[in-house]
Amino acid sequence: MIKTGRSLRLERLLKGGEAPLFFVPLDHTVTDGPFADARRYDALLGALADNGVDAIVVHKGRLGLLPSWVYAKLSVIVHISASTKYAADPNFKYQVGDGEDCLRRGADAVSVHVNLGAVTEDQQIRMMADVADSCDRAGLPLLAMLYPRGPGIEKEPRLDALRHAATLAVDLGADLVKLPLAGSVADMKPVIDACSIPVLAAGGAKVSDNEFGGFIANAIKSGARGIAAGRNIFMAPDPAAKAREVRRILDASFASEQPKLVIARAATDQVQQATG
Repeated sequence: MIKTGRSLRLERLLKGGEAPLFFVPLDHTVTDGPFADARRYDALLGALADNGVDAIVVHKGRLGLLPSWVYAKLSVIVHISASTKYAADPNFKYQVGDGEDCLRRGADAVSVHVNLGAVTEDQQIRMMADVADSCDRAGLPLLAMLYPRGPGIEKEPRLDALRHAATLAVDLGADLVKLPLAGSVADMKPVIDACSIPVLAAGGAKVSDNEFGGFIANAIKSGARGIAAGRNIFMAPDPAAKAREVRRILDASFASEQPKLVIARAATDQVQQATG
């Protein structure tokens, strides 16, 4: 069976399922403005690449500015949704690139952002569907960042909204989805269990080290494939040390879950054999 370019790139991005994923979005510069000067930005890339991060998320203009060694150490995902904090409706994410363009520029994958329940939800969902089609043509994996956020979602129970967001990503052709999970394992697990593609837990706003560490552990114990965290990494006093600590928590939490997964798979096999 011949594998497509998209499936091959996705396998590399997911590391064969043998380790938890650690993505660091750096696309905040479009929404909120710069978080570092040019020299510190380059130093940050080195800190991430050398301390356990698997992938970064940037906008397409950054690709031509990345040092060549970045591509040898990190997967580079291009975010093609945009809005700024100054917009009349900051929840309106609009398209600023496509799969073919990102492939030409050197991307390993593409990401889009949809705010479920926003006034412009229809346009954002159409954007995600169109980008999924362009990723098929270009052979690039698609990461969907789905956030229940907007007036249409205010009265919806959070768990129901998150499950719906996860399903939307699956139904429109994403390969993995980033969700704003929170709370205990009991809060996160129903969302992850309902999703047919790998789930990344969004890092969210800057919080204390203890709170962030607990969040990471709960996400992995709930079945998430990893985290996608920006502010809690690049806003840390020492991003390199913070990345190492996150990698340690991810690996320890993932390792503790492996015996449970083996037992679960064995039980599933037994049921299939008995009913086959």
